[in-house]
Amino acid sequence: MSHHRSPLSLSPPELPSVYCTPSPQSKATTPSPTARFFLSKQHSFIKHALSRQQSSNSTIPCTLPPEFPYEHDTAKTSVGLYLRKHRRTNPAIWCSAIICLIFCILFISFGIAILIIFLVVKPKTPVLDTSHATLNVIYFDSPGNFNGDFTFVANFSNPNKKLDVKFEHAVMQLYFEDSLIATQSIQPFSQRRKETGVVVIRFVSSLVPLSSNHARELQKQVLSNKVFYSVIGTFKVRASLGAVHFSYWLHGRCELQMSSPPYGSLMARTCRTKR
Repeated sequence: MSHHRSPLSLSPPELPSVYCTPSPQSKATTPSPTARFFLSKQHSFIKHALSRQQSSNSTIPCTLPPEFPYEHDTAKTSVGLYLRKHRRTNPAIWCSAIICLIFCILFISFGIAILIIFLVVKPKTPVLDTSHATLNVIYFDSPGNFNGDFTFVANFSNPNKKLDVKFEHAVMQLYFEDSLIATQSIQPFSQRRKETGVVVIRFVSSLVPLSSNHARELQKQVLSNKVFYSVIGTFKVRASLGAVHFSYWLHGRCELQMSSPPYGSLMARTCRTKR
C-alpha cells in the first residue's frame, strides 16, 4: 500500500516557464481525482504568486534595459538643445562692426588713390635754387654782437607735368657755420605745373650773439673776401590733382660762397631739396 503525503506538507512547486512545451514523451490522459486535487492546489499557488509579483512591480520605477544605456541622456540633451533660446546680438557690436567696415573701406580707397597717383602721375618734389644773392653789411657793435644785411633770391620750380603745388608754410633761415643769424617767413604762394617763381628774401641781423670762435672766423673770412653762408628752408607743400590732394614737408638747403661786403656777390652755390 503506497503512502500519500499530506497536501499541507507539500513544498511549493516551481513556476512553470512561459515558453515550456510538453515533452513529446508525455501522453494525454484523464487525471485521477487525486491528481485533480493536487492540480487545483498548484493552480491556486500560482495565482497567489502572480498577484504578489504584480503588486511588487507596481512600486518598482520604470527603468530602461541595459541594452540602451544612453537613450535617456540623449533625449534630455535633445530637449535642452531644442528649448535653448536664441540670443540677440548687442546693437553696440553691430555699430562697432559697421564703423570698422566704413573705416576699412575709406582706408583702402585712400590707399588705391595714392597708388594711382604715384604710378600714373609720378609726382616730383619742387626744387629750391638760387642764381643771385647780395651781401650788403657785416659788422660787430661789440665783441660777440653781430649785425648784418643779406639778400637772397630764391628760385622755386614745379617740375610736375600733372600736379599743381602750393607752399602753405615757408620759413627761411640764414646760418653762419652752425649758428643761426637770421630768420624770415614767406607768404604762401602757388605754382602751376612746370611753373617757376622767384622770391626775394632779405635777412637782417641785429645784435645777434655769436661765440668768440665764430666771430673771429667770420672776421677772418671777410678779410679773405670769401664768406660762407648757409640758407635752409622748411616748407609745407600741398600737391593737387583735381579733387585729390596730399601734403608733405619739404626741406631745401643752399651752401653759398659770397664776396666781402659792401658789394658782396654770389661766387658759388650748391643747392639740394629733399622731402
